Amino acid sequence: MRIVEPWIKVEKIDGKKIMKKIERACRTCYRSEGNITEDSYKVLLKNCITRGHESVLEHEKVTVRIYDDVGSYKDLTRHRFASFSVESTRYCSYDKDKYGNEIAIMNPVYIEEKEVYNTWKNAMQEMENAYIKMKELGASTDMCREILPHSTAAEYTMTANIREWKHILSLRTTKHVHPSIRQVLIPLLKYFKEEMPEIFDDVEYDEEFNPKYYAKLMIEDEV
Repeated sequence: MRIVEPWIKVEKIDGKKIMKKIERACRTCYRSEGNITEDSYKVLLKNCITRGHESVLEHEKVTVRIYDDVGSYKDLTRHRFASFSVESTRYCSYDKDKYGNEIAIMNPVYIEEKEVYNTWKNAMQEMENAYIKMKELGASTDMCREILPHSTAAEYTMTANIREWKHILSLRTTKHVHPSIRQVLIPLLKYFKEEMPEIFDDVEYDEEFNPKYYAKLMIEDEV
């Protein structure tokens, strides 16, 4: 068994360029393209958001790649206006060399009480022992996945337009959300706030969530 930490990879974006593209699309409605200046997108986007005219945000999208527990993508895939490609526990046979002949388990660092954490860890080890034993007995991967817990680490790619990202982040970064999701999405929201403040500045999040739990955020040309 391998205990791992979550991470999130985000495609490298130019927030200003995205917002200016959205501005140009929006100005089609008024045929006011001639009013575009270097900073005109700032007022236009803020006005659109204030008035609830957020459909223009759908013209641009962002893709991320997330490494987190299975439980996190079960929650996130409830969002209908996003696209997901998820590591399949039906086809990923964790007893193979490709996976190091062991199951990767996401570390629940928010479980700070030692005895509780050790009880969780022992349960995960027993689960892995059972998984490997089932494989040795000839069980299919379909059968073996029945004992995989929410703590199983999985990788998934997620794409959504800017409007949907704003909706998702406004819902999934609050104190009411499971810690494993806040771990990956609060860093993403903070990145979007830096790149596209005119769009994301008004999105609130759980500021009391300990930053030491944040997943590592990586910016890459491709994710």
